[in-house]
Amino acid sequence: MNKYTLLFVLFVSLMVIFTSNKIYSQQDPYLAFAQVMPQPIGGLSSIYKHIEYPEMAKKAGLEGKVYLLIYIDETGKVTDVKVLKGIGGGCDEAAVNGIKEVKFTPGKQNGVPVKVKLSLPVNFKLN
Repeated sequence: MNKYTLLFVLFVSLMVIFTSNKIYSQQDPYLAFAQVMPQPIGGLSSIYKHIEYPEMAKKAGLEGKVYLLIYIDETGKVTDVKVLKGIGGGCDEAAVNGIKEVKFTPGKQNGVPVKVKLSLPVNFKLN
């Protein structure tokens, strides 16, 4: 092996180490899936109990689904909520505020509580 080949192998090895450390350090601590996924305590109805249909949306006849990404920690507490797709009229904010009030059973991986992110649609339908 000549010195240029050796330098090339050393360079590639260092790049692999640098890149893998960089990817690892930026990894999301919240799992997308767990063996046991978080569940709202009291079921889905407990979520809707905390969501009030905004008056502005009612007056405008606004209906639809607000898609949320919910971050749940190891204790079952909602730590963050992001709107993936909203419908406006105050519904997005109402869904986020309502979800923040709900306690979840924690997700578990190998019997150990873990942080999990969960996608959830919240339906706004006028009766």
